[in-house]
Amino acid sequence: MGRPMQFETDTAVDKAMELFWRQGYAGTTPQELASGLGIGKGSLYNTFESKHALFMRALGRYSERRLEYLTDLFSAPGPIRPRLKGAMTVLAGLGEHRRGCVMVNAAAELGTTDDEVNRIADHLFTQIEAVFRQAVAQGQESGEFSIDRGAETIAGQLLASVIGLSVLAKTGGPGERFGAVVDGIVDGL
Repeated sequence: MGRPMQFETDTAVDKAMELFWRQGYAGTTPQELASGLGIGKGSLYNTFESKHALFMRALGRYSERRLEYLTDLFSAPGPIRPRLKGAMTVLAGLGEHRRGCVMVNAAAELGTTDDEVNRIADHLFTQIEAVFRQAVAQGQESGEFSIDRGAETIAGQLLASVIGLSVLAKTGGPGERFGAVVDGIVDGL
């Protein structure tokens, strides 16, 4: 009989997600993962099978959290405009850490070679776009946003803006510049 597991796998996945977010997939070694998770390399492989499998779990966790955040944000009462600005800011990874969005980072790093990353990224981006479409439609119905363009078109533009802002966030630059961009995009609706 093997030794009992001495760590919580959900906590380990969270810690791994942070490492991958900071360093990227290629820049994170199995030894760094084991050290960061506070486990041995054997436990890492016994529990998660491979670095790639752990990365997929981390991306899945990230997706779940982002969708939970959006669901909570847009199910609350009140005007859509400030919530949409907040969502774009959070999703683009703007703020102090300047790491961008972990999913955009993963797609940029591995999208041309890893179909699993593409599948997870596409699923998250499709879900975000659907939330944006619903929020815009609600804002149009309430008179908060213009009805000159369809909610579906606007949602696609918002998603593309979030992805672009995420890339820009990683390059640095003044944070207020990005805030002004988000304000301009949403205020233009």
